[in-house]
Amino acid sequence: MGKSLRVYVLLAATLTSFLTPFMGSSINVALPVIGREFQIDAILQTWIPTAYLLTAAMFAVPFGRLSEIKGMKKVFIYGNIIFFISSLFCALSPNAISLIIFRLFQGIAYAMMFVTGLAILTRVYPPMERGKVIGINTAAVYVGLSLGPVLGGALTHYIGWRSLFIVTIPITLLVIFIMSRIREDWADAKGEKFDLGGSISYSAFLFLLIYGFSILPDKTAYILLIGSVLIASLFIWIELKNSSPVFNLRLFRNLTFTFSSLAALINYSATFGVSLLLSYYLQYIKGLTPNIAGIILVTQPVLMALVAPVAGRASDKFNPQKLAGLGMAVISVALFSLTFIKETTPVWMITVSLTILGIGFGLFASPNTNAIMSSVEKKYLGIASATVSTMRLIGQSFSIGIVTLIFALILGRVKITPSNFDLLLKSTHISFSVFAILCFIGIFAALARSRSATNES
Repeated sequence: MGKSLRVYVLLAATLTSFLTPFMGSSINVALPVIGREFQIDAILQTWIPTAYLLTAAMFAVPFGRLSEIKGMKKVFIYGNIIFFISSLFCALSPNAISLIIFRLFQGIAYAMMFVTGLAILTRVYPPMERGKVIGINTAAVYVGLSLGPVLGGALTHYIGWRSLFIVTIPITLLVIFIMSRIREDWADAKGEKFDLGGSISYSAFLFLLIYGFSILPDKTAYILLIGSVLIASLFIWIELKNSSPVFNLRLFRNLTFTFSSLAALINYSATFGVSLLLSYYLQYIKGLTPNIAGIILVTQPVLMALVAPVAGRASDKFNPQKLAGLGMAVISVALFSLTFIKETTPVWMITVSLTILGIGFGLFASPNTNAIMSSVEKKYLGIASATVSTMRLIGQSFSIGIVTLIFALILGRVKITPSNFDLLLKSTHISFSVFAILCFIGIFAALARSRSATNES
């Protein structure tokens, strides 16, 4: 592929990498406003982001494999079309339930867009430029996260939360236009059979796991979690017997791939809920408006966007595992500092913690992704990209699930009012403590995969 076409591919993939996190971070800022409009409690509010993450996680691997068979560009374009349609319906939602349903479809589209976007980039750029373009792509994710709280907060405050979905429509249309003008497609497993049984069992396993975790401590949750273990066993049996599996489990023999994926899962489990918790803290306890809260929350993703490209380039020259391990350690420090916030904590202290968190995440993400994508053969790039996305999505779902569980145990199914702000703050402290412990464990995962990489070499 010529250099100019590579630039177009990079532009399209970067726009979608911006779009999906923008949607997530802007919605987090708008949740209190949506909750007040629809008169729903905090637990149901958390299902607005969780629905999106649930279906995205369920379908990332199947669409990653399907893209290898049918064509990455084709799946990428269809994903943008579905995202466009579902965004329109989200904006028109008359109640919370319909909004959650349309968010489920948005999640499916997200799975189609993100796994193929990264795989296409890795496919068309040579290994010596891979860290650089992954760094640019990762920076776009953080720009989306950056503009989400600020632009999302402003749009919510001045126009209304429905405008958050409307502004995504022109971007998806532009991406569809760009990619439809590129003739080449990439299907390195063309002609191979699609593993329908494996795809269904994989999606069912993740549905039971994520949904079951999200409704803890309800008794039904334990039944669902046991069911997820049984379905996971069935999935493994199907995949090991299949000559063309939806997920080649033998990839996990590659220790760099395995430990890098585990590190990503732990990292996102420990960090994604931060913006949700601080959005509640700043708007409910500190009494700030959505746009002001968004300006404060932008600190973290701005630092991510600045650090990620530098870390991506550095990972082409230095050991990416050690860089990511350093990032995990920095994140642990930031999360530990947030366990001490009180009603009287000055905003500048929150900003300092978010600054440290952003630097740490920027150091972690690009090198970690580069380690995963560079550890597999070309024919597995689609599934490797899907693994990156799945680890992130499961981690994000777990992160929201941890917050939801702690809210359910401490706050209960009640609307948030000044009378229970003390319980909201207690829930926040416990959540940050859990996140800090998780991230500390993640440091050891990073060290383990660093040693494995040395051994493999």
